[in-house]
Amino acid sequence: MKVLIITGSAHKNGTTAYLTEQFIKGAEETGHEVFRFDAAYKDIHPCIACEKCHDGTLGCVFKDDMQELNPHLIEADAIALISPIYYYGFSAQLKAVIDRFYANDAVLHGNKKAVMMVTMADTSLKTANGAIQSFKGMTDYLEWDIAGTVIGVNCMTLDMLKNTNYPQQAYELGKSL
Repeated sequence: MKVLIITGSAHKNGTTAYLTEQFIKGAEETGHEVFRFDAAYKDIHPCIACEKCHDGTLGCVFKDDMQELNPHLIEADAIALISPIYYYGFSAQLKAVIDRFYANDAVLHGNKKAVMMVTMADTSLKTANGAIQSFKGMTDYLEWDIAGTVIGVNCMTLDMLKNTNYPQQAYELGKSL
C-alpha cells in the first residue's frame, strides 16, 4: 500500500514530528511504501479559486512544491494528515495543502483511506473540533474511509507526549492500514 503523510508543523523535533515517526515505523514494518511531505518546509501557494485547474489546461497556475506532492497524492492508497492544533483547526501550512487538493478533485474521490493525527497543549478535545469536523467533512466529500485518528491532548512538549500512549496509538495505526 502506498501511504502519503502530509505534516503541518514547523517543529522538526516536536510532538507531531514524533507521532509521524511512530506512524511511519508501524506502516513500514507492515511493508507499506511511505512518502512524507512536510508542508511547513515547502513552497505552497494558497488556492485562489481561479478555476484554471478545471478549464482543460495543465493543472494549477502555481508551479510550486505541490508539483512534487501531486503524483503521490493521486497514487496514494492512504493519506495521513498530521498537524498541531494552534487555534482550533489544522495548521495554516497543512490547510494550504488541503485547499490545493481542489486541482485534483476529480481523481481524488473514492478508494483511499484517511488518517488524522493532531497534538495540542489544551486538555479539552473541544480544541480539536475544528480539525475533526474539517477532516470528517473532507473524507465524506471525497468518499475516503477513515482508518483512524489520534487526538493528542495535553501534549505541549515532546516529554509530555512521550508520557502518554499517543505514540503507541500512532504506531499501531500505521501498522493497521
